[in-house]
Amino acid sequence: MSEVARNELPVVVIGGGPVGLAAAAHLLERGLEPLVLEAGEQAGAAIASWGHVRLFSPWRYDIDAAARRLLEPTGWTEPDLDTLPTGHELVDGYLAPLAATPEISSRLRTGTRVLAVARDGADKTRSLGRERRGYRVRTVDAYGRVADVLARAVIDASGTYDTSNPLGVSGLPAAGEVEAAGFVTGPLPDVLGAARDRFAGKHTLVVGMGHSAANTLLSLVELSETAPGTTITWAIRGGSARRLFGGGTDDELPARGLLGTRLREAVDAGRLRLLTRVSIEQLVPRAGSVQVLGTAKDEPLTLDVHAIVNATGFRPDLDMLREVRLDLDPVVEAPSALAPLIDPNQHSCGTVPPHGEQVLSHPDDGFYLVGMKSYGRAPTFLLATGYEQVRSVAAALAGDRAAADAVELNLPATGVCSTDLALDADGESAAGSCCGSAPAEPQLVTLGAGAPAGVGFASGIVHGRSGDREDA
Repeated sequence: MSEVARNELPVVVIGGGPVGLAAAAHLLERGLEPLVLEAGEQAGAAIASWGHVRLFSPWRYDIDAAARRLLEPTGWTEPDLDTLPTGHELVDGYLAPLAATPEISSRLRTGTRVLAVARDGADKTRSLGRERRGYRVRTVDAYGRVADVLARAVIDASGTYDTSNPLGVSGLPAAGEVEAAGFVTGPLPDVLGAARDRFAGKHTLVVGMGHSAANTLLSLVELSETAPGTTITWAIRGGSARRLFGGGTDDELPARGLLGTRLREAVDAGRLRLLTRVSIEQLVPRAGSVQVLGTAKDEPLTLDVHAIVNATGFRPDLDMLREVRLDLDPVVEAPSALAPLIDPNQHSCGTVPPHGEQVLSHPDDGFYLVGMKSYGRAPTFLLATGYEQVRSVAAALAGDRAAADAVELNLPATGVCSTDLALDADGESAAGSCCGSAPAEPQLVTLGAGAPAGVGFASGIVHGRSGDREDA
């Protein structure tokens, strides 16, 4: 394929969440043709699945600049920038109107899942002329029809919300985990709403020590006040929950401190049972319940529960990229140049420096992981970070090297990694603004407690997933 022929193809964007739609908006401003492939039936489908969760980043950090410029001529009403949206509000007030703009709607395919990405006409081992080749993106629609799409470049903004870490030890599924899948939920079930009947009067095991786990545990505690028989067990892999409890009222981030304080009070009051140093080795499905076998503090553990909430964090789906030449860190599974900047052992979401196309590039030119997926297994992603990533990538694809390298990120001085549970009736933060999504899992900007992204996650969904770790 000639360079001219390749450049006549669209840039395929995988994922129609906040970062994917922002990528399309920036590509359009650069005169490039995007094609957005979204597995769900609507833009922001992953966020809609945790729509009941409130982000802890206010609107001002949840709206991409290029996306705003597409929306403004349509008569779109910008929300109050200082309020914290729920996932549903993020979709209804921002993503759905953005997806409906003429520029985006004609370039968005929903119900289209990507199965694989490869260089067109060359497998991973072929090097001769590789840089001249475009990409072949294999898709399947809701009817099972498989089709290939050719692309000049590929931006993978598919996130990680669909690929939870397993419940078993050592990063491996427990025996019987696949067979027991019907008893397992994601990190942010709507305990007090649509999923209430699944948990009311039942025994639930919550596994994990991130903000998603904390958010779900507190919702279950609230449910137990009106639903007799509701029993809650919390299992963590570490020896102490101090990291999640935080510094209480002395915490640098008040919202995070409030979350930890409330959870610690619930544990101390016996409203839920905390098990430490837990290893889940086997799940045995039964009629209406599942038996959990393993150890806690090196002693045998046997639990019979009706539901298991998996809040152990996420990992990227890399199987679809087996034929792409990637340069990934072996630990974090993020681009190698990015990994040292986001390693959760060294950084929180507020200490990750702005970064752009150079850090996100791979040996196969024109392929990029962005958004939550670019962070691999690190839970510190912010939505605002994803917006800056795709702005830089679009500039690079358009040949504007100076703009691609001039990366900036304006975040609040107080940080962006806390969950905000101190809200008034209108969703205003009583503890001050921050840029992450509710602590649970979606924070697309951080997927934090109230929300993947982070958001992620829901998407720094802004996210929504701040703090969810596999080692919880």
